[in-house]
Amino acid sequence: MDQTTEIAFQIILHAGNGKSSVMEAIQEAKIGNFNKADQLVEEAAEELGKAHEYQTKLLHNEARGEGNIINVMLIHSQDHLMTSMTMRDLAIEIIEIYRNK
Repeated sequence: MDQTTEIAFQIILHAGNGKSSVMEAIQEAKIGNFNKADQLVEEAAEELGKAHEYQTKLLHNEARGEGNIINVMLIHSQDHLMTSMTMRDLAIEIIEIYRNK
């Protein structure tokens, strides 16, 4: 397995963990458990940060002139990361709606 595909798998792993945490955070907010919801959003941020570090590694390689192999797995990982980051942003807003209800 090449380095780009290995990095893509790490991005998918951490983005998926982040997405799971924000979905769980919304469910906790729905039942009024805002401390747990906030904790889960923080956990999601940590996971998404890890995924972003792997993405940054690819960007640095590219900037140094070390081309990355663009494959479906890499494209999928980028899609997964961006979707998870968007979900985190929306979850924060949804939690605030529940908190102010």
